[in-house]
Amino acid sequence: MEKLSGRQTFEATATRGMLALPAAMLRILAGQPVVRDGLTLDVQCQMLLKMMRMRGVSLGGTDVATERRRMNAQSRTLEPRAQHELRVESLTVAGGAGSIPARRYTPARCPTPAPAVVFYHGGGFVIGSLDSHDGICRALAEQAQCVVIAVDYRLAPEHPAPAASDDAIAAFRDIVVRADELGIDAARVAVAGDSAGGNLAAVVSQQTLTDARPPCYQVLFYPAVDFADDKPSKDIFARGFLLEKASMDWFQAHYLADGFDDRDPRVSPLYGDVADVAPALIITAGFDPLRDEGEAYAQKLEAAGVAVIHRRESGLIHGFLNFSGGVERGDQALDEAASDLRKAFRID
Repeated sequence: MEKLSGRQTFEATATRGMLALPAAMLRILAGQPVVRDGLTLDVQCQMLLKMMRMRGVSLGGTDVATERRRMNAQSRTLEPRAQHELRVESLTVAGGAGSIPARRYTPARCPTPAPAVVFYHGGGFVIGSLDSHDGICRALAEQAQCVVIAVDYRLAPEHPAPAASDDAIAAFRDIVVRADELGIDAARVAVAGDSAGGNLAAVVSQQTLTDARPPCYQVLFYPAVDFADDKPSKDIFARGFLLEKASMDWFQAHYLADGFDDRDPRVSPLYGDVADVAPALIITAGFDPLRDEGEAYAQKLEAAGVAVIHRRESGLIHGFLNFSGGVERGDQALDEAASDLRKAFRID
Protein backbone atom coordinates (compact mmCIF):
# COMPACT_ATOMS: atom_id res chain seq x y z
CA MET A 1 0.00 0.00 0.00
CA GLU A 2 1.35 3.41 -0.96
CA LYS A 3 2.15 5.86 1.81
CA LEU A 4 0.12 9.04 2.02
CA SER A 5 1.85 12.13 0.70
CA GLY A 6 2.65 14.99 3.05
CA ARG A 7 -0.36 16.92 1.79
CA GLN A 8 -2.66 13.91 2.20
CA THR A 9 -1.39 13.31 5.72
CA PHE A 10 -2.04 16.95 6.59
CA GLU A 11 -5.58 16.79 5.14
CA ALA A 12 -6.32 13.59 7.06
CA THR A 13 -5.10 15.06 10.34
CA ALA A 14 -6.94 18.33 9.79
CA THR A 15 -10.18 16.59 8.84
CA ARG A 16 -10.12 14.28 11.85
CA GLY A 17 -9.36 17.23 14.10
CA MET A 18 -12.19 19.31 12.66
CA LEU A 19 -14.75 16.53 13.06
CA ALA A 20 -13.62 15.97 16.66
CA LEU A 21 -14.68 19.49 17.68
CA PRO A 22 -17.59 19.77 20.15
CA ALA A 23 -20.98 19.33 18.52
CA ALA A 24 -22.04 22.91 19.33
CA MET A 25 -19.00 24.29 17.54
CA LEU A 26 -19.48 21.93 14.61
CA ARG A 27 -23.04 23.16 14.27
CA ILE A 28 -21.86 26.75 13.99
CA LEU A 29 -19.26 25.82 11.38
CA ALA A 30 -21.51 23.48 9.40
CA GLY A 31 -24.48 25.85 9.27
CA GLN A 32 -28.19 25.31 9.70
CA PRO A 33 -29.32 21.67 10.03
CA VAL A 34 -30.05 19.93 6.74
CA VAL A 35 -33.47 18.29 6.80
CA ARG A 36 -34.64 16.13 3.92
CA ASP A 37 -37.46 13.60 3.72
CA GLY A 38 -38.15 14.13 7.43
CA LEU A 39 -34.56 13.25 8.40
CA THR A 40 -31.82 15.44 9.83
CA LEU A 41 -28.29 15.08 8.49
CA ASP A 42 -25.68 14.14 11.10
CA VAL A 43 -23.70 17.28 11.93
CA GLN A 44 -20.35 15.55 11.41
CA CYS A 45 -21.51 14.37 7.99
CA GLN A 46 -22.72 17.87 7.20
CA MET A 47 -19.33 19.32 8.12
CA LEU A 48 -17.53 16.62 6.17
CA LEU A 49 -19.61 17.32 3.05
CA LYS A 50 -18.85 21.03 3.40
CA MET A 51 -15.12 20.29 3.57
CA MET A 52 -15.37 17.95 0.58
CA ARG A 53 -17.07 20.63 -1.49
CA MET A 54 -14.31 23.07 -0.58
CA ARG A 55 -11.71 20.53 -1.79
CA GLY A 56 -13.67 19.59 -4.91
CA VAL A 57 -14.17 15.98 -3.83
CA SER A 58 -16.72 14.06 -5.89
CA LEU A 59 -17.51 10.55 -7.11
CA GLY A 60 -17.35 9.60 -10.77
CA GLY A 61 -17.44 11.78 -13.84
CA THR A 62 -13.78 11.95 -14.86
CA ASP A 63 -11.54 9.30 -16.38
CA VAL A 64 -11.46 5.93 -14.67
CA ALA A 65 -7.77 5.97 -13.73
CA THR A 66 -8.15 9.33 -11.98
CA GLU A 67 -11.25 8.19 -10.10
CA ARG A 68 -9.43 5.09 -8.87
CA ARG A 69 -6.47 7.08 -7.58
CA ARG A 70 -8.78 9.55 -5.87
CA MET A 71 -10.77 6.88 -4.09
CA ASN A 72 -7.67 5.09 -2.81
CA ALA A 73 -6.32 8.36 -1.41
CA GLN A 74 -9.59 9.82 -0.10
CA SER A 75 -10.71 6.62 1.60
CA ARG A 76 -7.66 6.71 3.86
CA THR A 77 -8.45 10.18 5.18
CA LEU A 78 -11.06 8.96 7.63
CA GLU A 79 -10.76 5.18 7.50
CA PRO A 80 -11.36 3.35 10.80
CA ARG A 81 -8.30 2.18 12.68
CA ALA A 82 -7.89 -1.11 14.47
CA GLN A 83 -6.68 -0.73 18.06
CA HIS A 84 -4.26 -3.66 17.90
CA GLU A 85 -1.95 -5.22 15.34
CA LEU A 86 -3.39 -7.88 13.07
CA ARG A 87 -1.68 -10.43 10.87
CA VAL A 88 -2.25 -9.28 7.29
CA GLU A 89 -1.32 -11.57 4.40
CA SER A 90 -1.65 -11.40 0.64
CA LEU A 91 -3.01 -14.45 -1.15
CA THR A 92 -4.74 -15.46 -4.35
CA VAL A 93 -8.15 -17.03 -4.73
CA ALA A 94 -10.12 -18.35 -7.66
CA GLY A 95 -11.96 -15.87 -9.86
CA GLY A 96 -14.35 -16.29 -12.73
CA ALA A 97 -11.56 -16.34 -15.33
CA GLY A 98 -8.41 -17.14 -13.39
CA SER A 99 -6.96 -16.33 -9.99
CA ILE A 100 -7.44 -12.91 -8.39
CA PRO A 101 -5.72 -11.15 -5.46
CA ALA A 102 -7.10 -11.24 -1.95
CA ARG A 103 -5.98 -10.16 1.49
CA ARG A 104 -6.46 -12.04 4.77
CA TYR A 105 -6.78 -10.23 8.11
CA THR A 106 -6.38 -12.28 11.30
CA PRO A 107 -6.82 -10.59 14.70
CA ALA A 108 -5.05 -11.76 17.82
CA ARG A 109 -8.33 -12.66 19.50
CA CYS A 110 -9.76 -15.26 17.18
CA PRO A 111 -11.22 -18.74 17.77
CA THR A 112 -9.57 -21.76 16.14
CA PRO A 113 -10.69 -22.74 13.54
CA ALA A 114 -11.81 -19.18 12.91
CA PRO A 115 -15.12 -17.94 11.60
CA ALA A 116 -14.55 -15.81 8.52
CA VAL A 117 -16.05 -13.00 6.49
CA VAL A 118 -15.49 -12.82 2.75
CA PHE A 119 -15.55 -9.08 2.11
CA TYR A 120 -16.28 -7.28 -1.16
CA HIS A 121 -15.34 -3.61 -1.40
CA GLY A 122 -17.53 -0.85 -2.74
CA GLY A 123 -16.84 1.56 -5.58
CA GLY A 124 -19.60 1.21 -8.13
CA PHE A 125 -17.91 -1.82 -9.74
CA VAL A 126 -15.46 0.63 -11.34
CA ILE A 127 -13.27 1.97 -8.53
CA GLY A 128 -12.26 0.74 -5.09
CA SER A 129 -9.60 -1.82 -4.17
CA LEU A 130 -8.09 -3.83 -1.37
CA ASP A 131 -6.32 -0.64 -0.28
CA SER A 132 -9.41 1.59 -0.29
CA HIS A 133 -11.10 -0.70 2.24
CA ASP A 134 -8.06 -1.87 4.18
CA GLY A 135 -8.96 0.10 7.30
CA ILE A 136 -12.53 -1.18 7.24
CA CYS A 137 -11.38 -4.79 6.97
CA ARG A 138 -8.88 -4.36 9.80
CA ALA A 139 -11.51 -2.83 12.08
CA LEU A 140 -14.12 -5.43 11.16
CA ALA A 141 -11.74 -8.33 11.80
CA GLU A 142 -10.72 -6.94 15.18
CA GLN A 143 -14.21 -6.05 16.35
CA ALA A 144 -15.92 -9.20 15.06
CA GLN A 145 -13.06 -11.42 16.28
CA CYS A 146 -12.92 -13.27 13.00
CA VAL A 147 -10.79 -13.66 9.90
CA VAL A 148 -11.67 -11.27 7.10
CA ILE A 149 -10.70 -12.18 3.54
CA ALA A 150 -11.06 -9.22 1.17
CA VAL A 151 -11.47 -10.09 -2.50
CA ASP A 152 -10.05 -7.93 -5.30
CA TYR A 153 -12.64 -8.73 -7.98
CA ARG A 154 -12.28 -7.47 -11.56
CA LEU A 155 -13.54 -3.96 -12.30
CA ALA A 156 -15.39 -2.35 -15.19
CA PRO A 157 -15.11 -1.01 -17.83
CA GLU A 158 -12.23 -3.40 -18.57
CA HIS A 159 -14.38 -6.23 -17.23
CA PRO A 160 -18.10 -5.40 -17.42
CA ALA A 161 -20.89 -7.37 -15.78
CA PRO A 162 -21.09 -10.16 -14.86
CA ALA A 163 -17.31 -10.37 -14.31
CA ALA A 164 -17.49 -8.96 -10.76
CA SER A 165 -20.25 -11.39 -9.80
CA ASP A 166 -18.41 -14.32 -11.38
CA ASP A 167 -15.30 -13.46 -9.37
CA ALA A 168 -17.25 -12.95 -6.14
CA ILE A 169 -18.94 -16.34 -6.46
CA ALA A 170 -15.80 -18.22 -7.49
CA ALA A 171 -13.77 -16.63 -4.70
CA PHE A 172 -16.31 -17.54 -2.05
CA ARG A 173 -16.43 -21.15 -3.22
CA ASP A 174 -12.65 -21.40 -3.35
CA ILE A 175 -12.27 -19.99 0.16
CA VAL A 176 -14.78 -22.51 1.55
CA VAL A 177 -13.03 -25.43 -0.20
CA ARG A 178 -9.68 -24.25 1.19
CA ALA A 179 -11.02 -23.69 4.70
CA ASP A 180 -8.55 -26.05 6.39
CA GLU A 181 -5.61 -24.48 4.55
CA LEU A 182 -6.81 -20.98 5.48
CA GLY A 183 -7.44 -21.89 9.11
CA ILE A 184 -11.15 -21.12 8.99
CA ASP A 185 -14.36 -22.95 9.84
CA ALA A 186 -16.18 -23.82 6.60
CA ALA A 187 -19.50 -23.89 8.46
CA ARG A 188 -19.04 -20.29 9.64
CA VAL A 189 -18.18 -18.28 6.54
CA ALA A 190 -20.23 -15.12 6.04
CA VAL A 191 -20.22 -12.60 3.21
CA ALA A 192 -20.19 -8.84 3.59
CA GLY A 193 -19.69 -5.72 1.54
CA ASP A 194 -20.59 -2.10 1.12
CA SER A 195 -22.43 -0.52 -1.83
CA ALA A 196 -21.28 -2.48 -4.89
CA GLY A 197 -19.74 -4.95 -2.46
CA GLY A 198 -23.09 -5.30 -0.71
CA ASN A 199 -24.55 -6.15 -4.11
CA LEU A 200 -21.93 -8.88 -4.58
CA ALA A 201 -22.50 -10.30 -1.10
CA ALA A 202 -26.22 -10.55 -1.89
CA VAL A 203 -25.49 -12.15 -5.28
CA VAL A 204 -23.19 -14.73 -3.69
CA SER A 205 -25.82 -15.57 -1.08
CA GLN A 206 -28.33 -16.28 -3.84
CA GLN A 207 -26.09 -18.00 -6.37
CA THR A 208 -24.43 -20.41 -3.92
CA LEU A 209 -27.63 -21.39 -2.14
CA THR A 210 -27.51 -25.02 -3.29
CA ASP A 211 -23.80 -25.41 -2.49
CA ALA A 212 -22.83 -27.77 0.29
CA ARG A 213 -21.57 -24.74 2.23
CA PRO A 214 -23.38 -21.52 1.32
CA PRO A 215 -22.79 -18.37 3.40
CA CYS A 216 -23.99 -18.66 6.98
CA TYR A 217 -24.74 -14.92 7.19
CA GLN A 218 -24.71 -11.83 5.00
CA VAL A 219 -23.97 -8.23 5.98
CA LEU A 220 -24.98 -5.64 3.41
CA PHE A 221 -23.95 -2.03 4.03
CA TYR A 222 -26.01 0.42 1.92
CA PRO A 223 -26.18 -2.10 -0.95
CA ALA A 224 -26.92 -1.38 -4.60
CA VAL A 225 -29.41 -4.09 -5.55
CA ASP A 226 -31.52 -2.67 -8.40
CA PHE A 227 -30.20 -1.39 -11.73
CA ALA A 228 -33.61 -1.55 -13.39
CA ASP A 229 -35.90 0.86 -11.52
CA ASP A 230 -35.20 4.14 -9.76
CA LYS A 231 -36.62 4.36 -6.26
CA PRO A 232 -37.75 7.71 -4.74
CA SER A 233 -34.57 8.16 -2.69
CA LYS A 234 -32.56 8.41 -5.89
CA ASP A 235 -34.37 11.65 -6.70
CA ILE A 236 -34.70 12.92 -3.12
CA PHE A 237 -30.92 12.72 -2.62
CA ALA A 238 -29.90 13.22 -6.23
CA ARG A 239 -27.39 15.96 -5.40
CA GLY A 240 -25.34 17.17 -2.49
CA PHE A 241 -24.64 14.03 -0.47
CA LEU A 242 -21.44 12.68 -2.12
CA LEU A 243 -23.02 9.83 -4.08
CA GLU A 244 -25.22 11.58 -6.63
CA LYS A 245 -27.54 10.42 -9.38
CA ALA A 246 -24.98 11.57 -11.93
CA SER A 247 -22.34 9.45 -10.16
CA MET A 248 -24.58 6.41 -10.29
CA ASP A 249 -25.29 6.90 -13.99
CA TRP A 250 -21.52 7.10 -14.61
CA PHE A 251 -20.89 3.87 -12.73
CA GLN A 252 -23.75 2.04 -14.43
CA ALA A 253 -22.65 3.12 -17.91
CA HIS A 254 -19.25 1.57 -17.25
CA TYR A 255 -20.54 -1.59 -15.57
CA LEU A 256 -23.46 -2.68 -17.75
CA ALA A 257 -22.64 -3.29 -21.40
CA ASP A 258 -25.28 -2.39 -23.98
CA GLY A 259 -27.92 -5.07 -24.12
CA PHE A 260 -27.14 -6.64 -20.74
CA ASP A 261 -30.34 -7.39 -18.84
CA ASP A 262 -30.48 -4.92 -15.94
CA ARG A 263 -32.85 -7.28 -14.10
CA ASP A 264 -30.42 -10.19 -14.23
CA PRO A 265 -30.05 -11.30 -10.58
CA ARG A 266 -26.28 -11.37 -11.01
CA VAL A 267 -26.35 -7.56 -11.18
CA SER A 268 -29.73 -6.74 -9.61
CA PRO A 269 -30.25 -9.22 -6.76
CA LEU A 270 -33.56 -7.54 -5.92
CA TYR A 271 -35.02 -9.64 -8.77
CA GLY A 272 -33.44 -12.90 -7.67
CA ASP A 273 -34.85 -15.85 -5.72
CA VAL A 274 -34.25 -15.17 -2.04
CA ALA A 275 -36.07 -18.13 -0.50
CA ASP A 276 -33.83 -19.79 2.10
CA VAL A 277 -30.84 -17.47 1.64
CA ALA A 278 -28.65 -16.78 4.65
CA PRO A 279 -29.91 -14.57 7.49
CA ALA A 280 -29.07 -10.96 6.77
CA LEU A 281 -28.07 -7.72 8.37
CA ILE A 282 -28.89 -4.81 6.07
CA ILE A 283 -27.73 -1.32 7.03
CA THR A 284 -28.94 1.64 5.00
CA ALA A 285 -28.12 5.34 5.24
CA GLY A 286 -30.88 7.94 5.49
CA PHE A 287 -29.20 10.45 3.12
CA ASP A 288 -28.34 7.95 0.41
CA PRO A 289 -29.78 7.63 -3.11
CA LEU A 290 -29.55 3.84 -2.63
CA ARG A 291 -31.54 3.88 0.60
CA ASP A 292 -34.89 2.75 -0.77
CA GLU A 293 -33.60 -0.16 -2.83
CA GLY A 294 -31.63 -1.50 0.13
CA GLU A 295 -34.76 -1.30 2.25
CA ALA A 296 -36.83 -2.93 -0.49
CA TYR A 297 -34.37 -5.83 -0.41
CA ALA A 298 -34.74 -6.15 3.35
CA GLN A 299 -38.51 -6.25 2.90
CA LYS A 300 -38.23 -8.90 0.17
CA LEU A 301 -36.09 -11.12 2.38
CA GLU A 302 -38.47 -10.72 5.29
CA ALA A 303 -41.46 -11.55 3.08
CA ALA A 304 -39.67 -14.74 1.99
CA GLY A 305 -39.23 -15.79 5.60
CA VAL A 306 -35.53 -14.96 5.85
CA ALA A 307 -34.34 -13.71 9.24
CA VAL A 308 -33.44 -10.06 8.66
CA ILE A 309 -32.14 -7.25 10.82
CA HIS A 310 -32.53 -3.90 9.10
CA ARG A 311 -31.08 -0.72 10.55
CA ARG A 312 -31.43 2.68 8.93
CA GLU A 313 -28.67 5.06 9.98
CA SER A 314 -30.99 8.00 9.51
CA GLY A 315 -28.43 10.83 9.62
CA LEU A 316 -25.63 9.26 7.62
CA ILE A 317 -24.59 9.39 3.98
CA HIS A 318 -23.56 6.73 1.49
CA GLY A 319 -20.08 5.39 2.10
CA PHE A 320 -20.08 6.06 5.83
CA LEU A 321 -17.84 3.06 6.54
CA ASN A 322 -14.99 4.87 4.80
CA PHE A 323 -15.57 7.85 7.12
CA SER A 324 -16.07 5.92 10.33
CA GLY A 325 -12.66 6.97 11.64
CA GLY A 326 -14.03 10.49 11.99
CA VAL A 327 -17.82 10.23 11.98
CA GLU A 328 -18.86 8.91 15.38
CA ARG A 329 -22.17 7.41 14.33
CA GLY A 330 -20.47 5.60 11.45
CA ASP A 331 -18.01 4.06 13.88
CA GLN A 332 -20.88 2.96 16.12
CA ALA A 333 -22.67 1.39 13.15
CA LEU A 334 -19.56 -0.61 12.28
CA ASP A 335 -19.19 -1.74 15.89
CA GLU A 336 -22.84 -2.82 16.02
CA ALA A 337 -22.46 -4.79 12.79
CA ALA A 338 -19.41 -6.53 14.25
CA SER A 339 -21.46 -7.41 17.33
CA ASP A 340 -24.15 -8.94 15.10
CA LEU A 341 -21.48 -10.98 13.34
CA ARG A 342 -20.13 -12.30 16.63
CA LYS A 343 -23.63 -13.44 17.53
CA ALA A 344 -24.08 -15.09 14.13
CA PHE A 345 -20.74 -16.84 14.63
CA ARG A 346 -21.73 -17.77 18.19
CA ILE A 347 -18.66 -16.04 19.61
CA ASP A 348 -20.48 -13.96 22.26
